Amino acid sequence: MEIFALGEGSYSVDSSKQFIPFNPATDNAKDRPSSLFIHVNPFLVKTERDLIVLDSGLGYKDDKGELLLHQHIREAGFAPGEVSLVLQSHLHYDHTGGLVVERNGKLEPSFPQAVHVIQQGEWEYALSGKSSSYRLPIFETLQREARIEFVEGSGEVRPGIHFELSGGHTQFHQVFLLEEDGQKCFFGGDELPEPEQLLRKFAAKYDYDGRKAMHLRDEYGQKAAAENWVCLFYHAKSTAIGKVQYQDETFTITPY
Repeated sequence: MEIFALGEGSYSVDSSKQFIPFNPATDNAKDRPSSLFIHVNPFLVKTERDLIVLDSGLGYKDDKGELLLHQHIREAGFAPGEVSLVLQSHLHYDHTGGLVVERNGKLEPSFPQAVHVIQQGEWEYALSGKSSSYRLPIFETLQREARIEFVEGSGEVRPGIHFELSGGHTQFHQVFLLEEDGQKCFFGGDELPEPEQLLRKFAAKYDYDGRKAMHLRDEYGQKAAAENWVCLFYHAKSTAIGKVQYQDETFTITPY
């Protein structure tokens, strides 16, 4: 199993839900009051059977008009057309912008050849238009042109690819555990988005169920330590891929 972080950089987001690139070396956080600062790391995992994208970033392009996600896949040594599975933890915009790309004024799926694995309940809520955290044109494009495999609850979508309905960050959020040749790779989406959230317990207001999400982070962290998981942290500032240790009721994370 080969694992790659496809970092898209840092962004600020305020109540307008607009994600604005933020360079800590040149930009001043004080110039963006009431903003949340996040880091975005889609992931690429190569197994014997599949080339897998786990969540798809914001969909930003470089100065040549190429999708950053596609560029980073190429830098990892693969072609975007080789991606066979796209596993989505949930469908908020900062996790789905890269699912589509605009060409000649029209949105197209970024991975038309891939199967997109999405929780049925999450999809239905995203299409309901009840939250500005979701962008309808993305899902309308996927519905029209992409291959989607809807799942419900928990199970195994492919041999060695397990999904679990977790329901902390969004009501139908899911997490993934990939297993191959004794190696285990865990992607917690926004249930375990950054190493720092293992180091302090808190219930976040931005979660659908803050207390449940808090307990899930602790649960996943302890399992990761006990079973030697490689953990993928989508919103990590520095350690996007790491191993977790747990001793004396304290977590430590080391880069993988």
